[in-house]
Amino acid sequence: MTRLKLFAGNANTDLAREICAFLSVPLGAALVKRFSDGEINVDIGENVRGADVFIVQPTCPPVNDHLVELLVLMDALKRSSAKRVTAVIPYYGYARQDRKVLPRAPITAKLVADLLTAAGVSRVLTVDLHAGQIQGFFNIPVDHLYAAPVMLDYIKAKWDNDIVFVSPDAGGVERARAFAKRLNATLAIIDKRRAGPNESKVMNIIGDVEGKTAVLLDDMVDTGGTMVQGADALRESGAKRVFACATHPVLSGPAIERLEKSTIEQLVVTNTIPLGKKAECAKIRVLSVAGLLGEAIKRIHFNDSVSSLFV
Repeated sequence: MTRLKLFAGNANTDLAREICAFLSVPLGAALVKRFSDGEINVDIGENVRGADVFIVQPTCPPVNDHLVELLVLMDALKRSSAKRVTAVIPYYGYARQDRKVLPRAPITAKLVADLLTAAGVSRVLTVDLHAGQIQGFFNIPVDHLYAAPVMLDYIKAKWDNDIVFVSPDAGGVERARAFAKRLNATLAIIDKRRAGPNESKVMNIIGDVEGKTAVLLDDMVDTGGTMVQGADALRESGAKRVFACATHPVLSGPAIERLEKSTIEQLVVTNTIPLGKKAECAKIRVLSVAGLLGEAIKRIHFNDSVSSLFV
């Protein structure tokens, strides 16, 4: 893998170092800094001519800064004659606006795809997109990985056998069904009405949860309102224990406070987004996706099949 080079912006350097350790390659020499007016400046400190380059940069908060960092890094590497530049985006920001739900609304997921393509990205590697159709917004290869294997191993090792996987809304049923199928568990759905952005109201539980260990599944947890209300509804419906799993721990605003006061015993997340001091919350358990991403990067570099990782 002498021609494989891995660089990172400032969004999640810890994850990038873990991936480098998995691949036994050094982290590329790139300095991402700012001019006095806030503009981003990138210095690539090594030769990348003809190299197969991967940039690890989730577009997590502050989303705009990290997105522009990624674009500037890609431009610098393409202009340095890298043979191929792959954007490794563990968390794809702006994905929640993937279609027009109101008149005169933007489709930001498509806008970000266009920006990445215009900057010269050759392919994209990402984890648990908010909506699978975002892959179709690109005219380049997109490798869409799932954190399910990492989470399933933890669930099987730590929690009871009598599990019901719960989707917090209709859009997440496919994800919950995939988990339930692999553990031969049952499935339930929360019927939810959203009053506005980051505001939701649980209406009804569809499925049998009485006397079971309920596991709420979602692709991300932002303010935590949906999960906390869902956990309360599950307890009221007779669930004996409530856990939650979310790939991307955005955890903005009152999320940590809500989680600590909730009936959720544990929230399992991955390190697609760095948590910082939020990881000190006793209810949060962080799993690493470095091995999953590292294996995908290795297979892409050697032109091997990546399909076995799409589970």
